[in-house]
Amino acid sequence: MHSVYICDYVRTPIGRYGGSLSSIRTDDLGALPLRALQERHTSIDWESVIDVIYGCANQAGEDNRSVARMSLLLAGLPETVSGTTINRLCGSGMDAVLAAWRRLAVGEGDLIIAGGVESMSRAPFVMPKATSAFSRQNSVEDTTIGWRFINPAMQQRYGTDSMPETAENVAEHYGISREDQDAFALRSQERAAAAIKTGILADEIIPVSVPQRRGDPVIFDTDEHPRATSIETLASLRAPFRDGGSVTAGNASGVNDGAAALILATEQGIKRHGLIPLAKITGGATAGVAPRLMGIGPAPATEKLCLQQGLSVRDFDVIELNEAFASQALAVTRRLGLPDDAALVNPNGGAIALGHPLGMSGARITGTAARALARGEGRRALATMCIGVGQGIAIALEAV
Repeated sequence: MHSVYICDYVRTPIGRYGGSLSSIRTDDLGALPLRALQERHTSIDWESVIDVIYGCANQAGEDNRSVARMSLLLAGLPETVSGTTINRLCGSGMDAVLAAWRRLAVGEGDLIIAGGVESMSRAPFVMPKATSAFSRQNSVEDTTIGWRFINPAMQQRYGTDSMPETAENVAEHYGISREDQDAFALRSQERAAAAIKTGILADEIIPVSVPQRRGDPVIFDTDEHPRATSIETLASLRAPFRDGGSVTAGNASGVNDGAAALILATEQGIKRHGLIPLAKITGGATAGVAPRLMGIGPAPATEKLCLQQGLSVRDFDVIELNEAFASQALAVTRRLGLPDDAALVNPNGGAIALGHPLGMSGARITGTAARALARGEGRRALATMCIGVGQGIAIALEAV
């Protein structure tokens, strides 16, 4: 088995739903970090890239026909470079990194690009085919997020709770209070604001030139989802998903747009292409949980990963935990024995503040963790996230 390293990571700023990136086609959005990597690494023989693996959760609109392949072609990579698209819903971008790691580890080549893309703003409405000839009835499904074309057997056996409803289920099941959720959300916003102010996040962001209907393009270079808030403002928000509920727009992640890409290479690839590694990938794991409690998924995935590695959660110096909802993030950290305000968990804020473009997020938190190790912030890092329909995924990194 070959050792595999993350050698670079870049991403677009994260756009709000209908925001700065909403005018950019999804396949063009996916091309942006690929083009940036080519500009940053002129020493790489791009013909030698054995694959581009992208995560994408939708794939029903401009991201159809394998958005990885379309994005790499639009980015100007050689036609000889192949591309494939992975869908593990929210975990797609992280699964792409793990798929790339496995292929390099077994010796298929020495260089792969992995990442993810999602334009939730541009997710289309879709219609099923008619169920009978000359039918005068049909339905329209929104593909932005969540269930569509529901199988009655799935509904009967497991339920088809929406993502916010699963967050309410987790809050109830694990006893996560509204006050604790809002406090967690405020910390995420404050940490993200500090990271933006100090420029830590700017190191991973590539500016995007956004064409305008009139006038010059606008340069978009800062995540636009974070919001200045207070515990009083968060407490005043309505919990619309359940009577007496606790999940609000303020303690949940956003509906967002963005793309990210990472260069993965073996030791031979590093020497051949003149790369500098950020971190070494040491392992990954996935786990299944009850769909109605999907938010707890990172806990068993992390536990499985730790068992593989002979580690405990305490051995990690940096943890990037995707904040789908504050309730599920707190349920996970408490099960793993971490304090609610642990400084090592999302030190630069998480998805509640920064946003959650589904297919991108796993690539983002993996790359962010790798950059933290490269800055000398610890020896080991964990990135983990929950996944719709009841799964979790985790990846372990080590400093070099």
